[in-house]
Amino acid sequence: MSLTYTAGSLVAARGREWVVLPESAPDMLVLRPLGGSEDDIAAVFPAFEDVRPAEFTAPSPADLGDQRAAGLLRTALRIGFRSGAGPFRSLASIAVEPRAYQLVPLLMALRQRTVRLLISDDVGIGKTVEAGLIAKELLAQGEATRLAVLCSPALAEQWQGELREKFGIDAELVLASTVSRLERGLELGQSLFDKHPFTIISTDFIKSTRHREDFVRHCPDLVIVDEAHTCVAADDPAQGAASSASNQLRYELLRRVSADADRHLLLLTATPHSGKESAFRNLLGLVRPELATLNLETPAGRAKLAEHFVARKRADVRDYLTKEDGLADDSLVERTAFPSDRWTKDEPYKLTPAYRALLDDAIAYARDRVQAAGEQGKREARIAWWSVIALLRSMVSSPAAAAQTLKTRSESATARTAQEADVLGAPVAADSAENDRLEGMDVAPGAAESENAGARLLELAERAQQLVGPTEDAKLKALTRHLKNLIADGYHPIVFCRYIPTAEYLAEELDGKLGKKTKIAAVTGTLSPQQRLERIEQLAAEAAEEAADDPAVRRVLIATDCLSEGVNLQHHFDAVVHYDLAWNPTRHDQREGRVDRYGQKRDQVRVITMFGEDNGIDGKVLEVLFAKHRQIKKDLGISVSVPDETASGVTDAVVEWLLLHGRQGSQESLFEMDTHQESFERIEREWNSAAEREKTSRSKYAQRAIHPEEVAREVTAVRAALGGADEVRGFALEALRDLEALVRDPRDDTGDFTAQVGGTPAGLRDALAATFGNRLVEEDRAIPFRTTPAIARGEAALVRTDPAIGAIASYVLDSALDVNALGPRPARRCGVVTTDAVTTTTTLLLVRYRFHLTLPSRTGERQIVAEDARLLAYEGRPSRARWLDEEAATALLAARATANTHEQSATNHITRTLDGLPDIGGYLTEYGTRLATELDASHRRVRKANEEIVRGLKVVPQEPADVLGVYVYLPQQPVSLSPGAEA
Repeated sequence: MSLTYTAGSLVAARGREWVVLPESAPDMLVLRPLGGSEDDIAAVFPAFEDVRPAEFTAPSPADLGDQRAAGLLRTALRIGFRSGAGPFRSLASIAVEPRAYQLVPLLMALRQRTVRLLISDDVGIGKTVEAGLIAKELLAQGEATRLAVLCSPALAEQWQGELREKFGIDAELVLASTVSRLERGLELGQSLFDKHPFTIISTDFIKSTRHREDFVRHCPDLVIVDEAHTCVAADDPAQGAASSASNQLRYELLRRVSADADRHLLLLTATPHSGKESAFRNLLGLVRPELATLNLETPAGRAKLAEHFVARKRADVRDYLTKEDGLADDSLVERTAFPSDRWTKDEPYKLTPAYRALLDDAIAYARDRVQAAGEQGKREARIAWWSVIALLRSMVSSPAAAAQTLKTRSESATARTAQEADVLGAPVAADSAENDRLEGMDVAPGAAESENAGARLLELAERAQQLVGPTEDAKLKALTRHLKNLIADGYHPIVFCRYIPTAEYLAEELDGKLGKKTKIAAVTGTLSPQQRLERIEQLAAEAAEEAADDPAVRRVLIATDCLSEGVNLQHHFDAVVHYDLAWNPTRHDQREGRVDRYGQKRDQVRVITMFGEDNGIDGKVLEVLFAKHRQIKKDLGISVSVPDETASGVTDAVVEWLLLHGRQGSQESLFEMDTHQESFERIEREWNSAAEREKTSRSKYAQRAIHPEEVAREVTAVRAALGGADEVRGFALEALRDLEALVRDPRDDTGDFTAQVGGTPAGLRDALAATFGNRLVEEDRAIPFRTTPAIARGEAALVRTDPAIGAIASYVLDSALDVNALGPRPARRCGVVTTDAVTTTTTLLLVRYRFHLTLPSRTGERQIVAEDARLLAYEGRPSRARWLDEEAATALLAARATANTHEQSATNHITRTLDGLPDIGGYLTEYGTRLATELDASHRRVRKANEEIVRGLKVVPQEPADVLGVYVYLPQQPVSLSPGAEA
């Protein structure tokens, strides 16, 4: 008759010891190796294999380690935890150490039975990480079983990488380019949303009627919507028809998704309000229908909203958990390294005589065309207007863009009505703050109104092509100068252009002009989103490889606005040059936000805005739109999106004036003319009103649902259970050196280092080869260990869940537990140290506790085995131990030997201590019961609003606890001993 083993108990099988997991049955045990990870889980059948109860053996007095043994063993043990004790089931298994402020949305989520949140933190704070934390936790608890992320197709690959690298969620891309392949793998009648539990879906693809119905029927129980503001429209028919129609389709999709009251829904946007109250209300209605009509002027209404809405600026979280946040002291303060400031400068350039002459002739043509079209009818007038806009924008962008536009038919020329001409022409010519469809927007627009451009346009095109190069293109010449200055100051800039021909032209002209040590690449809409990311990574990798031998190597990226939203570039670039002035300042904010965000190592990001002071357009756009935008940002401390009507009203007036008066006209009087004065006063009022509403909403709806004291309590618990990034880095460095790897630590501010592992023990080399590949290990190449989780192939991330770190930790732990292991053993289970850090004999214990956690969820009751490693310390003999507090016990890890310890004396001390372990068994059991009570309380605390979970929660400690390590610290000088102390 076979024995029955309870979850959490130890068994011996296959030559090693295992922990029994809750998924086990009497005839099949699901086991995890002692100290192993989830990747090592195995199924064992007791009827066919030898399985017997196992007891954790006590340390051997003959196996003494040095002063670092306790710290190394403790970290190796904690790295191996994938189900750490604490209220968060997922934090032990993710590859990112969240900032304290990023735990706020997670705490808000855990207090809701069905999670409904609008996360509106500022650009660069980390909304993706915050959403990932919630998703991973809900999946780990069983509160959710499937996940869908709805986002722009340009951001799909980035979302996929973030979820995989940081949260271990392997999601399938559902895009127009992938759906055919995915559908071929389906069984008859099967939905791809059933087959693939985790998906990242293009919002524009899925909003169509055909795909929408399938998605709604098989929608996962957890949905994340990125850039959620693009999925609602204001209840105002004056908003752009094309934008409203597109937004309405997305809104209809989300309205049906949110209609299921049991579905978890996370909406992410940095601009929830944007000055449009009705759009904001529609967004709130997706979170909870009642929020759409809530009276937010009352404290009760704002308190209700605060349960579902979090919106913070960088200033709110730059210094977090301080006395100013209501804490007793600054001991837990967390300072987040956002760039402190943007160094901005507007740099003018003047056209060469030949370029001025070309532009004047282009303006004359545009004037004639608009006048002639106005006599032909409204449709012709609107087609001509958009063609002229396209012509002028391309002309001031670059000779390459001008030539392309002059030879290409205008998209609006196919319109059958004036309204259709506006729909077709506006997106190509404008820089809408709310236009999320950036795909295809960087194509050079057409100016010709028929398939064959007229002789006048072709003549202008030929003249434009002759202006290529720095001799006649003063703008290009000025850019070269600015880039050389940035490179000389150590910066890696991105140059943003409006059109593909301009970006390609710059990449070709700059090649070889910025020095041999500068690498240049161009990324435009001609590449797929995945190819864009690959090209950026290739540029960064090539520059980094050469920079290893020459730190003067720099990288320059030329990009269109296909990279201006969503893509994170802060790890590779630290300066922005606006080569083409956008016609809406919000687009500049989006560009700069790619590098000015959390993770940027530069304290100051540089921004250069180039403008033509004599082209008749840039100067006034900069003076009116950008000056106002910057003033509002300075006054409020936040960036307020410029209403599209405001931007287009200003630029239309500039173009009208240009056509009437030419490039040399006195534009100082433009905004004083009676024909424009009234409209500009209205624009001013609307913009000020939008800014005031944004300011009010930020203060009125600030996050108040979770007090910083609550966050501080959970941060303390997480750090105590799992450790931090510095601990992992220190462990990896020490362990690799002890294991005879060749480590090179440059000691720079990156924290990165390299290691050649060819000289390490065979068991570790085999484990690392499985991660890096045999060739890298066998050829003993330098392996980079980086502090960022975003790593390339052949690199390791200094986070506890990286496979390479896990392999090192497993080897350190296994070799510590196996006294017969061959080769170096960095950690040992025993140690005796003589030190001036103690005044009486003190013993430090490393104890592992296991707990049976019963966690009810909406999908059923889950049985979990949670683990915790604790340092306990006492003074004196085991039989009369005086126990120290946790802080004093942890401080012993830093104690260093200040005198030699005689070998026989060390053996005698450790033997007596080990013999006395039974005397402290009662205390260890009592301490485990206390930890179980604390664990129970922590789960109830973070879920205090979720009565269903709290009611069924149960935590039971597994006895006995495992004593992994015993370390005796002897005082350096003999002292008179109090009763019970031992010299």
